[in-house]
Parts: sequence; structure tokens; C-alpha cells
Amino acid sequence: MGQPGLNRRQLLAAAGGLAVAGSFGFAALGTGADALASGADTRVRYWNLFSGGDGSNMIAMLDAFRESNPGIDVKDSTLQWGNPFYTKLAMAAAGNRAPDLGVMHLGRVTGFSPGRLLDPWDVGLLAKYGVREADFNPELWKRAVVDGKLYALPLDIHVQLCFYRKDVLKKAGLLGDDGRIVPVTSTDEWFDVLKEAKKATKKGLQTVGLWVNDQNFQWWFFVAFYTQLGGTWFDADDSEVTFDTDKAVQVLEFLRRHITDGYADPGMGSVGAEQFINGAPFAWEGNWSVPVYSGAKLDYGAIPLPPVFGEQATHAESHGFVLPHQSGRGGATNEAAHRLAAYVVTHAQQWAAGGHIPAYTPTLSTTAYKKLDPQSEYVSAMDHQATEPKVWFAGSTGILAQRIGPIVVSSTLGSAKPEAVADRMKSALTELLAMKNPMDGRTAAQGGTAA
Repeated sequence: MGQPGLNRRQLLAAAGGLAVAGSFGFAALGTGADALASGADTRVRYWNLFSGGDGSNMIAMLDAFRESNPGIDVKDSTLQWGNPFYTKLAMAAAGNRAPDLGVMHLGRVTGFSPGRLLDPWDVGLLAKYGVREADFNPELWKRAVVDGKLYALPLDIHVQLCFYRKDVLKKAGLLGDDGRIVPVTSTDEWFDVLKEAKKATKKGLQTVGLWVNDQNFQWWFFVAFYTQLGGTWFDADDSEVTFDTDKAVQVLEFLRRHITDGYADPGMGSVGAEQFINGAPFAWEGNWSVPVYSGAKLDYGAIPLPPVFGEQATHAESHGFVLPHQSGRGGATNEAAHRLAAYVVTHAQQWAAGGHIPAYTPTLSTTAYKKLDPQSEYVSAMDHQATEPKVWFAGSTGILAQRIGPIVVSSTLGSAKPEAVADRMKSALTELLAMKNPMDGRTAAQGGTAA
């Protein structure tokens, strides 16, 4: 495919700025000259961004692969999450010093110049190792396809959830006969639930933790509820903004009401998790909080964000395996990378323990997965994903969240009125749509086509 025609300045600007790049040093981009592990004849260099519980689960999965495949030496490296990771990965791919396998959020794939900084997957090789399109949610698979080629192999979806304390809700009369929260299908029903839950909540605790000061969470919540309303962002060609300000106002007013009605405390900032552990009835958090709450031995459940606007939809992002560009990609190492990725994807029970929903759907029907609690309670989110638009400036820690997230926060906290905020959001979307991707110099309308 040839070396990508990208210069250093373009790459650094695209991935988050010059200051970020200087924090890790480009000497680290080298492949190293470590000896192969004993008995191995092929090495796969694998970069990921998993730390904490995710990191431990990934290491366990890699160790299982090593035991099953002694001929393949996996050289894994965990790098700093966020833009530093993407900057380093881009520099490595542009300089033909990329690892054999990497991880990305699916929302970032379109902006990573597929075909220049990413190589496509060989779907025939994936099928050889048990991975086929039919075993994935169709919409999830399509998110990984650009110009008709698969550029990411989905590992999971991670979603925003409504965690609830069963002990508190039982006192409030808000549990059904199945021991789960009563159904909520409208904004009025949701605020009725909060009203009753507050009566059963210990003094000093807020009713629901919403991360009201956090631009990422507020943006994720907005995406979920705007999608429930059927809101769109751009036309099919990504040439015009179709953002509906009236629907946006409905969502913004809904988020703001949690504070004005006294259910969320802006002074508590991002301490929703601690409040929930201490007895607050609700917390809106990502599914990665499951190990935290289970470790605290709470009596709790978790559902996708409630369908208060009628349609089921909760914000979702995904981790996926990618093949960073290598001018000489192929041969035994490339096949080993396919084999490793396929193994992890098809053996994701360990990954599910961290709260993520495995992308490989056969895992979801196993007895072992169905016994996971609360994972099995929110697995339906796979079929109701609210995702960011498939444009180059979207995705986890991407420009879209950085630009729009603070605007949403200003409405939630009350420093700006919802109508004015909705107009600002539309203006920002218009500006972003006209911007060129520093990776390849193309606007969203000029970029690669979706599946």
C-alpha cells in the first residue's frame, strides 16, 4: 500500500496537539530487538490502552492465548489512554514502525485515514480462525467498514447505564416482582421514580449521580436521549447539518431538570460512584463501573439509560482491534495478528466480567454469560446503540466531544439557556462539517464512504 503521505505536523494536530506528542518521546516508536519467547517462531507486537480492571482482564486473555499458541510470542504494550495513545499510533503508522496489532475506539476509525494509517482486515483469514460477520450485530459491524473494507474487528460495546440500588428502591416501592426496577417509558415516569426514591434516600446523598460537570458524560447522555427522539446530525452525504434544535432543547431541559428539581447536586461534581456506594439510589455511569460496585458487594442492578422519550437507545462506544499500517504487512506475522485478535474476540467471557458487552454474539447466548449479574440485565443495549455520527471528528476523546460537551454542560448547570445552547451546538456542528481532517486533508463529505 505504500507509506502514508502524512507529515508530522498533520499527525500531531489530528491526534490532539503538539504538546501531547512531546510527552512520550518518539524513540519509543521503535520495534525493539527482544529475543523471541522460548519455543516461539513468530512475534506479534500489540499496543493497547487498557489499564485497571480492563488491563488485568486483557492480560489474562493474552496469557490464555499464549498457552494455546506457544508458537506465537505476544509482545504487548499498554500505553496512556486517550489522545496520547492515538498520537503515538498515528506516528508509528506514518513512519512504518507500527505494531502488528492495535486497539481503537470504533468511533475514531473513520478519522484515522483508513487505507493510509490503517490496513484492512483479511476477512478470509478471520473466518479461518472462527470470526464471521454473521456473528456480530449488523450495525456494529457496519461501523467498522469504510469503503467496503473492514478496518476494525469489534471486541465489545461499552454503554452508559442506569445503576440502581435494589435495597433503596425496595423501600421506595420501586421494584417489580422480578426484583428489578419498575419500567420507565416517559420523562414524567422517570421523575416520579426519582421523587419516590428520594424519600427513601439517606440525608446528605443525592438521588442520582449524573456527572453534571463532566463534558464527556454530559455529551454521552445527550447523544443517548437525542437518539431516542430520532434526532439526526448530518445528511447521508455528510454535506449538510440536519441537527434538530427543538429536539435538542427537549433533551437539554430534561438533563437540567435533575438539578432544578433537587435530584442531582452540582456541588458534588463527579462523585456519583462514591454516593452510590454510600447509598444513593441511582448513578448514571459507564458499564466499566460494574467491577467497582460488585467489588463493594452492593445489592444493585443496571439497565440501559431509561427510554424516557419512547424509544430504547443508550450511548455506546466500542473497542476494536485494528491493523496499523505497515508497508510490508503480510506473511506469518500478519496471520498471527489475525489469529490473536480472533481468539480474544471469540473468548470474551473474561472481558465481559469487566462490564463490557462482548461483540461476538455467540458469547451472549452461553450459560456462563447469562449467569453474569448485572451484565445479563443490560445486554439488550447491543440492539439499541446510540452512537456518534460516523465522521472523522467523532469518537472517544474526539474533537466532537471536546467541542460540544462543554456546551451541553453549560445548559445542565444553568449558565446558559437550552434554546441558546441548542443553537450553539448546531453552529459548532456546521463548523466541524466544513473542517478538513488533518490526517488526509478531506472534509467529512470527501472522506471514505460508510458500509
